[in-house]
Amino acid sequence: MSVDTASGEDLHAAMVNQLVADHMEKGLVMRPEVEAALRSVPRHLFTPDAALTEAYRADQAVVTKRIGDEAVSSVSAPWLIAEMLGQAADAVNGGLACRHVLEIGSGGYNAALLRELVGPEGSVTTVDIDREVTDRATACLTAAGYDDVAVVCADAEQPVNPGRTYDLIIVTVGAWDISPAWTAQLAENGTLVVPLRTFGMTRSWAMRRTGDRLVSHSQRLCGFVSMQGAGAHDVRYVDITDGVHLRLDEDQQVDRHAVKELLAQPQTQAWAGVSLPPRTVLADLDLWLATRITDAGQQFVVLTAQQEAVDAGVVAPAWRFGTPAALTNGAFCYRSTLRWNDYDMFDLGACAHGPDAASAAGRMVGQMRAWLDSGSPSPVLHVLPTGTPDGDLPAGTVLNKRHCRFVLTFTPA
Repeated sequence: MSVDTASGEDLHAAMVNQLVADHMEKGLVMRPEVEAALRSVPRHLFTPDAALTEAYRADQAVVTKRIGDEAVSSVSAPWLIAEMLGQAADAVNGGLACRHVLEIGSGGYNAALLRELVGPEGSVTTVDIDREVTDRATACLTAAGYDDVAVVCADAEQPVNPGRTYDLIIVTVGAWDISPAWTAQLAENGTLVVPLRTFGMTRSWAMRRTGDRLVSHSQRLCGFVSMQGAGAHDVRYVDITDGVHLRLDEDQQVDRHAVKELLAQPQTQAWAGVSLPPRTVLADLDLWLATRITDAGQQFVVLTAQQEAVDAGVVAPAWRFGTPAALTNGAFCYRSTLRWNDYDMFDLGACAHGPDAASAAGRMVGQMRAWLDSGSPSPVLHVLPTGTPDGDLPAGTVLNKRHCRFVLTFTPA
């Protein structure tokens, strides 16, 4: 299948070329079958209200439905789709050909790519809770020639086709927990790929099933519109001062006035005393800090800030859209912006406020050094049913959800 217009063909080819180059830049290799699917499916047919240039932006999602200012449905950014499909293909033993796939969260485009990947002997079922979204997906799939994709309107928190199992379940909405229905519908040794909020940070986790347990195979940073229906779980924001907020993803209780008083005290800065090259990937460091903060009995929160607060020097977070922070009675501490030297290398730091600021900042940079000294280990997520006794859990940091118990461990990169 090809794009109808010459300009569209050029934009389509350029988008895929960019995705392949971006994979190489990240040290990844795009699987040839994923590249072939991306070159085959005309993305603009799934974004009919967007300009061709917008449809074929490698780094941009196209919002297809809003409620007020909130995006509730979109065709995900091509780079993210490509990486999640790569995760799925890597995790499914033998690849995706001839496999049976359930997609949760329907836009049409990803389902078409999956249809290319599973081939004529496989099948794709895509489900969404919103009738408007499934009607739109059906129309777009038909227009693109993929009318053999099964489109279902239902809340996927419950089994979609009771009694049927799938080799791959791929979730394209942001989830907070793993529904028991997903595990039940997953074949033994099957793969679940899901953007999961874990310690306030969303990762696309590719996990294999063994019995009633899931263990991650890979993970990527990502962002998605939130799950609706019975599986929804709202993120809470606590305003601390003008332009500074705490994002609470679990059931934490925070005294905003106490945090505001801590933040009003002078800032203490500590540095890890390291020199790291620009290509150093820090994505896994934040989860490492989250587990170390939690295991130490401190309260883990995520700091967010508006640019005006950063420019005014109120806070200096590593990333203003979400930086790990530790909260105790005597200090509020977070990972700070990097410090670059004249040799284009950088150091890691922590900022803290409060009477115990110096100790808190020192602890955090010590945790950063420990991560580096351990070989920058990568997180592994274990998902077990909620009733699993503590003695049956792997050694790691436990995060209890509604249906499951998550355990984060780390393995050397």
